[in-house]
Amino acid sequence: MKNPNFQHQVYVDKDMFHTVIRNLVSNALKYTDEGGQISIGYNKTDGNFIEFYVKDNGIGIPKEDMNKLFRIDENITTEGTNRERGTGLGLILCKDFIEKHGVNIWVESKKNKGSTFWFTFPKSKKD
Repeated sequence: MKNPNFQHQVYVDKDMFHTVIRNLVSNALKYTDEGGQISIGYNKTDGNFIEFYVKDNGIGIPKEDMNKLFRIDENITTEGTNRERGTGLGLILCKDFIEKHGVNIWVESKKNKGSTFWFTFPKSKKD
């Protein structure tokens, strides 16, 4: 994926990448109160990967639900800040797309403090 403002290139299917970002930002918007903060960014790693994140200061995820987020056999639904409902399938799709690239997705969250969804993609061989 090439972007003149991005200082590193990653080896990724751009449609899958965009779907992951779009879903994570959509979730951040859904679970963050109006006037809240959402940020998107990346960190270089020492290895052959770039870590991306979508962070919000929304309602957060209860500790007991965090291990269920990326599992098809678990059905958790949390009401958004405007009473919208989700199916959880978007996160499962994100996990599938990311794992197809041989990398990972994970979440850090505290109830009533917000969540940060992290995921990696491999650096391009040219980077």
